Amino acid sequence: QLQLVESGGGLVQAGGSLRLSCAVSGPTYSTYSMGWFRQAPGKEREFVGAISWTGNTAYADSVKGRLTISRDRAKHTMYLQMNSLKPEDTAIYYCGISQSSSLRTIATSYNYWGQGTQVTIST
Repeated sequence: QLQLVESGGGLVQAGGSLRLSCAVSGPTYSTYSMGWFRQAPGKEREFVGAISWTGNTAYADSVKGRLTISRDRAKHTMYLQMNSLKPEDTAIYYCGISQSSSLRTIATSYNYWGQGTQVTIST
């Protein structure tokens, strides 16, 4: 069964950096896109960024210029480099995979999700 496993979360001070990873295991689609979403306490899950099969990316306005998505197709792994972190970035970060090769910004477009990794930014 297809599974996604996130790693790399943790506690950092404001202005610091983190790098999240999302590894895909099991039978995957021949082509697929991936994305990152996050959910803060008491809030709905929100789009962070996504990457298409060909490497096109899109980001939420709140993270543009600070967060960067990349992927290693040979390793079936996606990354989220997070710089200049702010307390409002505190959330559980989830990665998802979509059988669409085009990037998707809507959570319902994703077929599988990881279990999430906690990111906490202190002041």
